[in-house]
Amino acid sequence: MRHRFLKPALLAAMAALALSACATATPYGPAGVDSRYGYSEQRVDADRYRVSFAGNSVTSREQVEMALLLRAAEVTVENGFDWFATVNRATDRDVRLQRTPDPFFYDRYGPYWGPSWRYYRRGYWSPWGDPFWGRNDFDVREIDRYEASAEVVMGRGRKPADDPNAFDAREVIQNLGPQVTRPM
Repeated sequence: MRHRFLKPALLAAMAALALSACATATPYGPAGVDSRYGYSEQRVDADRYRVSFAGNSVTSREQVEMALLLRAAEVTVENGFDWFATVNRATDRDVRLQRTPDPFFYDRYGPYWGPSWRYYRRGYWSPWGDPFWGRNDFDVREIDRYEASAEVVMGRGRKPADDPNAFDAREVIQNLGPQVTRPM
């Protein structure tokens, strides 16, 4: 009877260990064939690019926005410009709910009983679950993923002092470069 509880506990521990091994923020690098996460850019005009950075579910909004500015600065310097200004900058948030079964309750009490609870979200309470059919023998977790994009206009010489969206590209690289997560 004791090993009946050991199997779900062992499976849960192995799953947690596997998830923690891959639960790292998106490293700063190009999005590509292996991953949709990372930076990308597209030339729009001689002095204009569209730059974006997509983070995974462990990458914070701040990290995504910092990586976007860093990539815009790198593209500016790579094309022989000194400063850039962001135009139409936006950060999108993708939210999904993940439902994971609770192996301790399901295995112990079978599929016909489980704990019952509600959650509060966006001003409303969820309905109570049906404990007889085991519909609440799971855990619900909200997962956020951020993607930032901007159109950048580049220029030479000193950055415009009166434009709060203008950045000195080399200064951005110097200040933000050491703060981003690099691939190992």
